[in-house]
Amino acid sequence: MTGTAIGFTGGVLDRGDAIRHDPAAFAALRRDPAARLLVLDGYEPAMAAGELGWTAIDPGIADGDLVLLGLRDGTGHFARLADGPARGRSFELIAALHGLRAGEAATYAAARSVLDWHARHRFCANCGQATAAFRAGWGRACAACSTEHFPRVDPVVIMIAEHDGRALLGRQPAFPPGRYSALAGFLEPGESIEEAVAREIGEEAGIAVTDVRYVASQPWPFPSSLMIACTARATDDEIVLDRNELEDAIWVPREVVRAVLAGEPGPFLPPPPYAIAYTLLTAWAG
Repeated sequence: MTGTAIGFTGGVLDRGDAIRHDPAAFAALRRDPAARLLVLDGYEPAMAAGELGWTAIDPGIADGDLVLLGLRDGTGHFARLADGPARGRSFELIAALHGLRAGEAATYAAARSVLDWHARHRFCANCGQATAAFRAGWGRACAACSTEHFPRVDPVVIMIAEHDGRALLGRQPAFPPGRYSALAGFLEPGESIEEAVAREIGEEAGIAVTDVRYVASQPWPFPSSLMIACTARATDDEIVLDRNELEDAIWVPREVVRAVLAGEPGPFLPPPPYAIAYTLLTAWAG
């Protein structure tokens, strides 16, 4: 899929992989007076006019408390490890995400995901001892058993089943009133993307599908997923809800989806534009 901006993509920083393997280069980069530190209140970004806030790095911050987000014009951009894991999304953050430019949103997504990972993985999964950051903040190492740990990304399928020119949309109880979105679920071990799409639609809505097609992907930093957007063809349209997963599911004609995305009133509220579900609906509606 080309020509469509997808939330949290389009990053403008060079991730600087070579520096991750060179502690001396990392130290020199963070001590450069031009180096910049991302301004965060916990996990909430400071921003203005669609741009993230940056500040100089306090010399007293230890190298092990910094993550190299990347370089721009040769200048290092960093984030500082947080005291604890992220606690969901505030209403203020949701509003701010609408205003972040594409490249800025991508930088924030990377920072939030890796900082939250550090906060949740301070101890070795192999032996239980404390770990320390290394590789410019893109890993944690255990001195006790020499195990190395790296940030994880959880793959999630998000999909629209189509039947007779209609899209299957669902809503969870936690959604704002009236909002419907594409169905979604985590991939399980030993499962392909196509198999996960078919399983999730079958489990949540009782619909059998074929002809699964990939559309696009998106990093999703809540906390750290890769959303894999797909479409599929439904073999029937009889919905059998799993009430543990969904509050409701509906079939929506393509012309109605187009109207709702254009801002006209309709039978549902669409997902927010920074979510790939919005991109997926837009691509499907044509």
